[in-house]
Amino acid sequence: MDFELILKKYWGYDGFRGIQRDIIESICQGNDTLGLMPTGGGKSITFQVPALSMEGTCLVITPLIALMKDQVQHLTARGIKTAAIYSGMTRSEVIVTLENCIFGNVKLLYISPERLTSELFLKKLRHMNVSFITVDEAHCISQWGYDFRPSYLEISKIRELLPGKPVLALTATATPQVVEDICSRLSEKNSFHVFTMSFARKNLAYIVRKTEDKHGQLLHILSSVEGSAIVYTRSRKRTKETAEWLNTKGISATFFHAGLDHAVKDDRQQRWQQDEVRVICATNAFGMGIDKPNVRLVIHIDCPDSIEAYFQEAGRAGRDGKKAYAVLLFNNGDKQKLHKRVQDTFPPKEYIREVYENLAYYYQIGANSGMGHSFTFEIDKFCQTFHHFPVVADSALKILMRSGYLYYETEPDARARIRFLIGREELYRLKEVSPHEEAVITSLLRNYGGLFTDYSYIDEGLLALEAKLNRSQVYLCLKALSQRQILHFIPERKTPFITYTRNRAETEYVIIPEEVYEQRLEQFKKRIDAMINYACNDKVCRQHQLLNYFGETMWDDCGHCDVCINHKDGMVSEDQLHLAAASILHLLSDLRKHHLSELSTLKIPQRHLHDALRELLFEETIATDGSLLFLNNNK
Repeated sequence: MDFELILKKYWGYDGFRGIQRDIIESICQGNDTLGLMPTGGGKSITFQVPALSMEGTCLVITPLIALMKDQVQHLTARGIKTAAIYSGMTRSEVIVTLENCIFGNVKLLYISPERLTSELFLKKLRHMNVSFITVDEAHCISQWGYDFRPSYLEISKIRELLPGKPVLALTATATPQVVEDICSRLSEKNSFHVFTMSFARKNLAYIVRKTEDKHGQLLHILSSVEGSAIVYTRSRKRTKETAEWLNTKGISATFFHAGLDHAVKDDRQQRWQQDEVRVICATNAFGMGIDKPNVRLVIHIDCPDSIEAYFQEAGRAGRDGKKAYAVLLFNNGDKQKLHKRVQDTFPPKEYIREVYENLAYYYQIGANSGMGHSFTFEIDKFCQTFHHFPVVADSALKILMRSGYLYYETEPDARARIRFLIGREELYRLKEVSPHEEAVITSLLRNYGGLFTDYSYIDEGLLALEAKLNRSQVYLCLKALSQRQILHFIPERKTPFITYTRNRAETEYVIIPEEVYEQRLEQFKKRIDAMINYACNDKVCRQHQLLNYFGETMWDDCGHCDVCINHKDGMVSEDQLHLAAASILHLLSDLRKHHLSELSTLKIPQRHLHDALRELLFEETIATDGSLLFLNNNK
């Protein structure tokens, strides 16, 4: 098969990049194959091209629903038969999709790892002609990976149902230890053919700015560098606050996080992708699978808790090959927050057992009972009752889940659903319908099919946009129509739930295995330390540090990160730095506040003063109040 012909016909490219062809040839020869490619390296081509060249359906396992929908849309537009199974689909829709695969009408089937254990899926899979299995974001299968997901462990069981079918594992973030773990978990023979593309990005400048005034630095950077930008924050609240603040400064911005309605997320993402809005302020829920090549800036105002997460998010800048910047704003407070994250993510075992016992009281579960019982779980109410902090209680429940005591579903599949209870003709003859209700009905019929025969999941946000109403008005219309038995409306329920996977154990017999707690805690600490070291190391090229973390050692300095630029300009010596710092401290020794402009009276070179000032602020020896400097008496 001429792979170049397929590439040219469907994508318009004349040739492959990097290791793409090597991976394609390997999987087509029936080899278990692992591809290590950086963000923007063209991973999707490596399974889409062989899927078209081989008989049967390629099973693509990915945790990213947004990526599934995006790729199905793009591939379908290219004339490639593609389908996806994800949360929100009705049972009948899933059955039709799987049967199309059985009849050979689908070349690529995208599916989330959680669906692999579905009885319906397993039953249909036995009759399906699968060409090969693609495991995207393969680092999720490794307990040493930064984003371990227990559902990925089910992939090895799928292989037992598909003997002889090769696996293509792909990831953009894997240390040597994670690579080894991926291979051993996906193949008993550990016979993977591994292809590695350098993670170096020659056009991307990695910058660390140590600053106490992050908003001021953010504004300065966005004012200095033109083009589209992503600003990453740790919390949903901070995305909104940052976007609103930027708008007041004349920079068009919007915000994005997982808690927004689907329609709102789609609208904001589209406006940003089409450059109607310059900056999108987001949590790490944004960016995976987003193909926007002309992002000039990725700025982190909060520090991620791993090099893997930072590298993946930063890598969304400059995918068009043109000059771009990845900037991390960092200060001593970030260091403290990262260390606190360790405590919050791995609370003491005694605390975990206490949460387990409180949960039993909460649901009135007696000893040696409860297995298989599910309960809705409102974490705020639970924490209020037993005086826990939600973040720490959430971590304890996740550890209990990994230890096998319960199943803790934090994002349940519970979108709103409707079904019409009257026929189409009767619906058209209705007279007692308000203008708002009529607008909602019209929007329903325009966007969803099969509403007269089966329940369909709906997006109230989308209906609100189309009907030119707010979400509350749509909800009230649907409730009113349901009460009059025109349709049946099942409202959205986002409440998490807990299922006991074994009978309740006596608290003293709750065992937290070493591989669930001690080993993962150690790995988490190492990732935190690596991130802090990266932010604080001003001696080694930033890209060199990142590549070394992922096992690449033979690289020259990049020449354009903040460290390399400082080296080019001539580093301030330790003696010069010490002299400048001593002069600043002498000026402030009268314990008064001094204006920044007074530093010019010290007769010290500007560069020396700047570096000494930065070090003293970072070490919290001195502090600032706007443009005033003073000794930090709390230090």
